[in-house]
Amino acid sequence: MLVERSTHLPCPAERCHEEVLTIRLLRYVTSPLLRFEPVDPPVLPERWADGAHRVSMRVFGVIPFGRQVIDISRRDSSREAGHFRAELRDNGRGTLIAMWDHRITIEAEGTGCRYTDRVEVRAGLLTPLVWLFAWFFYRHRQKRWRALVGHGFDYAAAGWRG
Repeated sequence: MLVERSTHLPCPAERCHEEVLTIRLLRYVTSPLLRFEPVDPPVLPERWADGAHRVSMRVFGVIPFGRQVIDISRRDSSREAGHFRAELRDNGRGTLIAMWDHRITIEAEGTGCRYTDRVEVRAGLLTPLVWLFAWFFYRHRQKRWRALVGHGFDYAAAGWRG
């Protein structure tokens, strides 16, 4: 099943792309719904690197939600005729979710950018529930993105206590 959500962010696409590569952004946009704790490697890098990162997940920071492989690959950003486009993919999988194929696309749009989350999920009999969670989760993430951009990428002003 597929969930796709898109929003306009009033910031340069390049700035959005730089931020999406940070672990800090993941922690901010997923808070307080999910918390990721590194398993292998034992510490997540400050910036995403291509490859597999094993994490355990906790709903609301306390309820165990299984382990997940965040498998990052990046498509080189491009700038053609002044138009910026970048893509980040997490071809994830885990103990409860067989496939969590998440693609983030960032494209220049007017004076800002178009940020899109697209995720395909498969979790056996749990797929409809996981899809419903993903629908809500990406709505939450994009709301957090808009708040962060609205505060000039000042995490503290945007309510981040992490």
